[in-house]
Amino acid sequence: MNAIKVILRSRTPCAVGNRLYATTKKKISDPDEEESLPIFQYPVSKSSDRRMYVWGLAETGALGLHMPRGKKSRKQYRNNFSMCWHPMRSSFAERFDVTHVAAGYGFTVTSIKTSEQQKVFGTGINTDSQIGYHAPRIGHPLELLLSPSPIFLPYKSLETRIIGLSAGRAHTAVLTDNEGVFTLGNNAYGQCGRKIHNNEEYRGSMATHNIKKLGVEKIVNVCCGQDHTLFVTEGGKVYACGWGADGQTGLGTYENQAIPAMVKGDITSEKIVKVASTGDCVLALNEHGELFGWGNSEYGQVPMATTQQQVNMSYALVSFTKGLGKIIDVAAGGSFCLIVNEAGDAFVWGYGLLGLGPNVQHSRTPKQIPAPLFGRNEFNPTSMVQKVACGIGHLAAITNSGDLYMWGRNRQGCLGLGHTKDQYFPLKVSIGAHVLDVACSVDHSVATCKPFI
Repeated sequence: MNAIKVILRSRTPCAVGNRLYATTKKKISDPDEEESLPIFQYPVSKSSDRRMYVWGLAETGALGLHMPRGKKSRKQYRNNFSMCWHPMRSSFAERFDVTHVAAGYGFTVTSIKTSEQQKVFGTGINTDSQIGYHAPRIGHPLELLLSPSPIFLPYKSLETRIIGLSAGRAHTAVLTDNEGVFTLGNNAYGQCGRKIHNNEEYRGSMATHNIKKLGVEKIVNVCCGQDHTLFVTEGGKVYACGWGADGQTGLGTYENQAIPAMVKGDITSEKIVKVASTGDCVLALNEHGELFGWGNSEYGQVPMATTQQQVNMSYALVSFTKGLGKIIDVAAGGSFCLIVNEAGDAFVWGYGLLGLGPNVQHSRTPKQIPAPLFGRNEFNPTSMVQKVACGIGHLAAITNSGDLYMWGRNRQGCLGLGHTKDQYFPLKVSIGAHVLDVACSVDHSVATCKPFI
């Protein structure tokens, strides 16, 4: 931490009425005398410092917090222990330099900047070893971690850096700078990118799979859906593996895929820079800001000329988003999609609490969420949305001023608004820091932030 030094000069009290006020006794002119005075240091954060805030369901351990317990016979027990309705500052980020965070279904994975073996930590549900193997402990449930614990990954070099994390329902993907992707957890559908063993036991498993490259290209991005995984290579190609019943692997079939294969359809000739998936629908964004989609489309998430509800290969959605301008970020939830263009306007479609009020819960075309709901007005005309994220039933947007807005289904207080009522339009979340990124899951959310000072 940097510090601002303040020299405390001698003061003497001065009585005014019934109060005492300090007044300067004398001016210090002797440099030696000034050097001998005490110095109070105000801590100032570095530009690389990060804070982590968590909220939502705490009972699974996904928040990594030790909540105060009340008596089970009282309502206080439920409120104090099982849920965290307001963003709470995690002490984990105070002890380590956090770089990336991912929110799975009831668990959280965090990477830190270090040259030691323990680079990734996990907390929460661990029924399928999605946060690694952890030895049984007396008095602690084997399938639940209530505080962050290190995940062992077989790096070849301790200088390896973690550059990306993603988590699904019961599996995790860890992206490194020079050793590819490490996957762990449930592989019943091939979502870890390795051969499926029908009788494999995932509870207490030490299995970790390493995918070094795809084809001849380095992997630069990874995204976990519910039970499938997507990989983006440095050449902009997209590979997929896992559950394909809704076409979410984009391979032209509805079969499960164990070994990552290249997604078919309109993106094969494009350079993709980002993919997004939380449930069974997938959105992809190319370098020109054009949108592509595939997977589950029961509520029109991937609009087609026909009434096809499961789209098993990628389709360009250029005509669908015509007139919206260049798209800079995308997010796909359980039954809805959210995008933002370079003008900072957010658009939503699908089914759910879309942020358009209580009377609009379904839209087959992108509808703009009014910009004033994100703080843009005549007094703040430059406010714009820069990043978006989706959980299964809730949505989030981050503005250029570091403000976080959330709306949708408020399961277990996952919106961080201080209550558990559903939210029909974006509302600013009270966080005492500049929000940089947010990860949303089923019933909890995690934000990485930069201190104000």
